[in-house]
Amino acid sequence: MASKIHNTAVIHDGAELGVDVEIGPYTVVGAGARVGDRTSVGPQVVIDGCTQIGEENIIVSQANLGGPPQDLSYQGEDTRLIIGDRNVFREFVTVNRGTVKGGGVTRIGSDCLFMACGHVAHDCELGDGVIMANNVMLAGHVKVCDRANISGAAAAHHFTTIGQHSYVGGMTRMIQDVPPFMILEGHPSRVRGVNVVGLQRAGFKPEVISELRDAYKRIYRSMLPRKHVLEELKSSPNASPELLALVQALEDTEQGLKGRHREALRDEFARKGRELLGVKES
Repeated sequence: MASKIHNTAVIHDGAELGVDVEIGPYTVVGAGARVGDRTSVGPQVVIDGCTQIGEENIIVSQANLGGPPQDLSYQGEDTRLIIGDRNVFREFVTVNRGTVKGGGVTRIGSDCLFMACGHVAHDCELGDGVIMANNVMLAGHVKVCDRANISGAAAAHHFTTIGQHSYVGGMTRMIQDVPPFMILEGHPSRVRGVNVVGLQRAGFKPEVISELRDAYKRIYRSMLPRKHVLEELKSSPNASPELLALVQALEDTEQGLKGRHREALRDEFARKGRELLGVKES
């Protein structure tokens, strides 16, 4: 089946469209864009820059994907946005390309849902199955791990990591890493408990959930030093992969600056960005 392109859409020379792609009225697809098979692009969408979109994505009206990063260090470099398959981008969602200093790529996995008016800034890295509710804002260099669920109007500080299967409450200000499998909520935000409902829906075994709940009590409710508790949990002979992932995430956070692990990786990101884009170190 041939692609359906509305006669008012602007498809620049050099853009690549897969099979069965639909492009709505007044949409603009830039010269460096690649749109995968069976992707539906609504009216008045802008797909800009070197943007690669996978298959079966749904991009609703007025979304802007691949715009230049809102960062003063950006000097027009050919940075990138890479998007996986089966994602949904609702009205007025914006996703920016990367920067040289941040690795050069903003990356989104597959099966994610971006509700209206959300923003993903430069150099962010999102896994699979992520849900961002309305008006969620991710600053630059944020990492969101698989199947994290972020409620409306929450905002993440630069270089924050949001752990897998975590749940972030509405209007929460994330200035430090969000541990995997946990609920973060409030202002100031703090870990409130284990994301039991989310884990149950994802099919986690009851014994794993129980193990994480016990770990939460020992880490966040006991008076013991956290380092001591983490060492005990890590050395447990029957520790599940999920428990070990929680311990590793908390240890990584301790290595970062102000509770953000990715802050410690700035030099590595910059090296990768220069290497990817062939930029000489100044």
